[in-house]
Amino acid sequence: MNTLENSVNLAGRKSVVVLLLVGVVLIAYGTVWQFEFVNIDDDLYLTDYPQIQRGLSWDNVLWSLTAMEAAFWHPLTWLSHMLDTQLFGLNPAGHHVTNLLLHIANVLLLFVVLQQMTGAVWRSALVAALFALHPLNVESVAWVSQRKTVLSTMFWLLTLLAYVGYVRKPGWERYLGMMGIFVLGLMAKPMLVTLPCVLLLLDYWPLGRLGKDPKEFWERLPKLAAEKLPLFIPVAAACVVAIKAQSQAGALPSWEWLPLGTRVGNAVLAYGLYLKKMVWPMDLVVFYPHPGSSLEAWPVVLAALVLLGISLVVWWQDQRYRYLVVGWLWYLGTMVPVNGLIQVGAHSMADRFAYVPFIGLFIIAVWGATDMMRRLRFKREWLAIAALCMLMPLSVLSRVQLSYWRNTTALFEHVLIVNPNNSVAHDVLGLEAMKKLEFAQAQQRFLEAIKIGPKYAPAYNHLGLVLLEQERLDEAVERFTQTLKLNPDSVDALNNLGLVGLRQGKFREAALLFSQALEVDPNYAPAYGNMGLVLAAQERYEEAMDRYHRALEIAPDSYNHLNNLGLALMATDRLNQAIAHFFRALKIEPKNVEAHANMGLALAKAGRTEEASLRLSQAIEINPQFAQSYYYLGLVRNAQERIPEAIENYRAALERRPNHPGARQKLNLLLKETEKVH
Repeated sequence: MNTLENSVNLAGRKSVVVLLLVGVVLIAYGTVWQFEFVNIDDDLYLTDYPQIQRGLSWDNVLWSLTAMEAAFWHPLTWLSHMLDTQLFGLNPAGHHVTNLLLHIANVLLLFVVLQQMTGAVWRSALVAALFALHPLNVESVAWVSQRKTVLSTMFWLLTLLAYVGYVRKPGWERYLGMMGIFVLGLMAKPMLVTLPCVLLLLDYWPLGRLGKDPKEFWERLPKLAAEKLPLFIPVAAACVVAIKAQSQAGALPSWEWLPLGTRVGNAVLAYGLYLKKMVWPMDLVVFYPHPGSSLEAWPVVLAALVLLGISLVVWWQDQRYRYLVVGWLWYLGTMVPVNGLIQVGAHSMADRFAYVPFIGLFIIAVWGATDMMRRLRFKREWLAIAALCMLMPLSVLSRVQLSYWRNTTALFEHVLIVNPNNSVAHDVLGLEAMKKLEFAQAQQRFLEAIKIGPKYAPAYNHLGLVLLEQERLDEAVERFTQTLKLNPDSVDALNNLGLVGLRQGKFREAALLFSQALEVDPNYAPAYGNMGLVLAAQERYEEAMDRYHRALEIAPDSYNHLNNLGLALMATDRLNQAIAHFFRALKIEPKNVEAHANMGLALAKAGRTEEASLRLSQAIEINPQFAQSYYYLGLVRNAQERIPEAIENYRAALERRPNHPGARQKLNLLLKETEKVH
């Protein structure tokens, strides 16, 4: 009877814990579904990636198994994003909710795993609550592109749960099941490569498979280490594929730029800074620039002394409090893939990297605090009060940190408050200004980014784009050339230089530059599309259409390629096909005024003047400043012999674009004819 009562009580406590954990996560993250995508990586994974936007299909499943886009091989992550776009399209709410649900699943799994291993309900719950609410984990939840982090962590924790089942009832079926879950995790993100070592740590504590004294430890260690060896086969494969993917993407900085000494120093400093941010989670930002050669010695030495001091205490207290060595080695070991020794990108550290490693520190904090308070003979009520005093501030800080992720501007303006000398933040805010056609502000942002980071190539390229939009072509060429000096394989800079040549009528030079971009990246769709523009400008429409079709094979849902193909079809009098392509373009960008205007012209040429009038009126309603809509509507009114309206529309086009040659010519002809009549 007592056993039954204990089981009922345990089940009741677990149910209460589950409800509380779900509740605190929803309170902390309840507004995330209202947030937008952010203009850093979300474009790579979703908003600018037609392959993902097409949703789940057999072709996309096969593609995901070989794709090394975004410097990663992570097919499960791609499939997860595809499923979201299948369900929610590009509505960010659904994508954010998926991340949140995965975080909730991870919180609950962490509680279950720890409770299963240790039998401690409330301590396991408190570790899970710290994991749920710590502000450093906000980045992994609120950033849609970090789906790979929350998804892979779910498989990490499921692997631990399967391992506990295997330990309790060994068998090759259970082992293979655990290994299968582990492989799935590697297919979501290679961060799991350290998991076999964590399993060995758990054998030491809390599973106790390595014995109670040093003699038993050394006797059992070889067998239990050998037990983990099969897991290193997928680990080795994942490491090779990850390095290959990152090399192909140019994400691995050279050893000349970041020598070994600098990498080691930054890694030591980062370990120390993560500890600081765990205790004092303030000034958290999405990007911490790598100091490179400017890394100072004294912070590194200080961090090294802190790490050494903690390690000595852990070693000294190992036999009494085994969770100390397990938690500490969990933190140090799981951070190895992202500690910067193998540097990926230009960051020195990242909040998202702490998502799994901090679990080890949370275990130390909770088990250590509980033991200390027991030794001091505090009552349970005081333990509960201490837990609340710790969790409530973390919840508030997480809400504050979460608010910065509501959109790109808020996120990077916060970065500049914390670190005004952040070139990436200025660059991203410049891109946001460009989207709003605020070119002067964008130019200032890019210039500031270059001033802070003279070797930051993207800022030169983006500044060139601003100058190109303002028809300052010579200055744009200078900026694109500077980009190529810093990054000779920049396909964007080669493509943009080609666009300058296209605007200058230097078709041969432009075609050569687009070809060079395709040599660097044979699947760079914009270069194929722009080659089509070169050929279309020379009235070689059939060849142009071949290039547009090739671009659409790579990016089937590209508005630009569909629109340009429609123009080429219209130029060769294939009007119905042209209208169909403009219609497809408008399904992708329903409020694109250029596609509305082009469709209006195609309808007019097909003799469907009433439909053309409606389409062009719609274009004018969307953007009253787009001159071409008025010009095309003038052509339609002219064809309908509604001369006063045609004159009015030509004049409206010239008001918005005084040098519009077609509108000027047509207006003069109509005015002369009107004078003759009178």
